[in-house]
Amino acid sequence: MLYTDIFLDFDDTLYDTHGNSVIALYELFDTFQLGRYFPDPQVFYDRYWETNIDLWTRYSRGDITRDYLIVERFRRPLSYGEGGPLNSSANALSAADKAYCLHVSDVFLDYCSSKPGLVDGALELMRHLRRRGYRLHMCSNGFHEVQYKKLRACGLSDYFSTVVLSEDAGANKPSPQFFDYAFRCTKAQKANTLMIGDNYQTDILGAKRYGLATAYFNRYPDYPAAEAVTYEVNSLRQLIEIL
Repeated sequence: MLYTDIFLDFDDTLYDTHGNSVIALYELFDTFQLGRYFPDPQVFYDRYWETNIDLWTRYSRGDITRDYLIVERFRRPLSYGEGGPLNSSANALSAADKAYCLHVSDVFLDYCSSKPGLVDGALELMRHLRRRGYRLHMCSNGFHEVQYKKLRACGLSDYFSTVVLSEDAGANKPSPQFFDYAFRCTKAQKANTLMIGDNYQTDILGAKRYGLATAYFNRYPDYPAAEAVTYEVNSLRQLIEIL
């Protein structure tokens, strides 16, 4: 085999984070009776996704901390419009409002991480890679306590030789420090390692610039990779044919 070790992103590469989060947001809306503040629930959902994308992009670059992300991703949507449950700005967040945001976040993460949903083809791919004898390593920027719960919920825990998380590495993908840590943990060799991920900036460019072969799982083919990658696929089943 050309490769002996596979680094796999987890969220939205294998685990259907977006789909599971959509379900969890509906549950959250009901649990906290947010219909009191949002006559149209879609306003809350749209505001959440807009905020989440922005914060995770900034977190991956190292521009914000984990603690800031956890509070801010619900402060913004819950501060939207008049008469909402929060009135604090990000720079003047009261202790009560911060506690409320943290509580909402804890409930949301509990709902999300208990969902078993996988990306289409993920289980087949993992079974194939294991049969072929690859050493499989999860490489994720996700939070420690959440990622292990997701792994158990979706049944993929036993497939991974190593779980590499940014909180343990002290740096996020695409930082070279993340990949330095990953290779120390896995004892893999660059020349024999392939990185698979759905996020072009975080997973693919980070790995490519570190000197790794890359497989870009491009779920939105209208936006192909801007730079050459080793493989570009639109479904996980295509990787089974390649590997």
